[in-house]
Amino acid sequence: MTRTRLFSAVALTAVGILSLAACSSGSPSGPAETETAPAEGGGGGELTPITVGLLAIAPAAAVQYGIDEGIFEEHGLDVTVQMAQGGAAMLPAVSTGQYHFGVGNPLSVLTAASQGVDVRIASGYSFSLDEGEDINAVVARAGEGIESWADLEGKKVSVNAVKTQGDLTIGEAVERDGGDPAAVEYIEVAFPDALAQLDGGNVDAVWIPEPFLSMAVADPDKYTVVGHPNQEAIPGLPTMVTFTSGAVAEDTELVEAWRGAVADTLAAATDDREGFGQTIAEFTGMPEAAAANLRLERLDAELDPQLISDLSDLAQKFAFLESAPDLDTVILD
Repeated sequence: MTRTRLFSAVALTAVGILSLAACSSGSPSGPAETETAPAEGGGGGELTPITVGLLAIAPAAAVQYGIDEGIFEEHGLDVTVQMAQGGAAMLPAVSTGQYHFGVGNPLSVLTAASQGVDVRIASGYSFSLDEGEDINAVVARAGEGIESWADLEGKKVSVNAVKTQGDLTIGEAVERDGGDPAAVEYIEVAFPDALAQLDGGNVDAVWIPEPFLSMAVADPDKYTVVGHPNQEAIPGLPTMVTFTSGAVAEDTELVEAWRGAVADTLAAATDDREGFGQTIAEFTGMPEAAAANLRLERLDAELDPQLISDLSDLAQKFAFLESAPDLDTVILD
C-alpha cells in the first residue's frame, strides 16, 4: 500500500449530533446498538458517554490528562476509562462494543483483523523515535561479547510477550545484521523483572522500554545497549494507535469527535510536560520525579498508513500474521 492518508485534527473541531453505541456484549464481530444523543462541544449541554480501554502505562495517561483538562468534554464526549490487563484482553471488549475505543499496539489490531475480527484503527497515538536514543532497546550484560544484533544468534532474549512488536523488530534487526533470527530464543519476562533476570543469568539480553531502559543506561559498568530494534526495523514505528469496531466505527461523527479530542489531548500533553508528568505519576503510581524525567514516545494523533502497511508486511514476513489484513478496511477513512 503506497498511498498516504493522514488523519488530521484540522477538520475535526466541530462536534454536532453524535451517535452513541451502546455498551453491549454481542458476538465478537457483531455490531453494537446505536442511538443518537446530542452533544454540545463545550456548550454545557448533554455529552455523549463513551467507554475507553487503556493500559496502565505512561503514554496512556494522556487520555486521563485530556479528561482532567476537559478536552474530551469540549468535544462533546463524557469518557469513562476501563483499565485492561493487555492489548489482547482489550480487543474483545472493543469488538463486542463493551468499549467504544481502545488504545493499544497496532500489531495486536492487525493480528485480530487478519483472523476476521472486526477491529479498525481510528487514529494514531504514540510513536517510537525514528532517530537518536529510542524509547526501548535491547540491553545485555557489559563485557560479555553481545555487542551487535548478530551476536544475539543462539542467545536467550526476554520480551514481555512473544509474537509481538519486541521479537518482531529484534528478528528483523538480527537478519539485517547477517544473523539468523530463527536462532534467537525468546523468553517471556515482565518488563519490571527483566533486568533482574539478566543479572541472574537466566537470559542473555532483555528488550525493555522506559523507565527500565534509563535504569540500565545509568549503569554502563553493568549493562550495554545492543541497539534500538524499532529503528532498525521500521523507524518511527507506531507503538500505540486508537481503535474501534462495529457500529461505532460506522458512526462518522462520533469517530471524528474522538479523533479531534485525541489530537487536542496529545498536543496539550506534549506542550505541558510538567502537568502531564503529574498525571503519569497519578495514573501509573510511578514516583513523581521519575514521571517528570521519563523519556516518552512521540505523541501524535496523525498516522501515516504506510507505517501500518510496513508493519503488516514485516509481520507477514516473520509469520506473525496468519493472512494479510485488508488495510483499506482496517484503517478508517
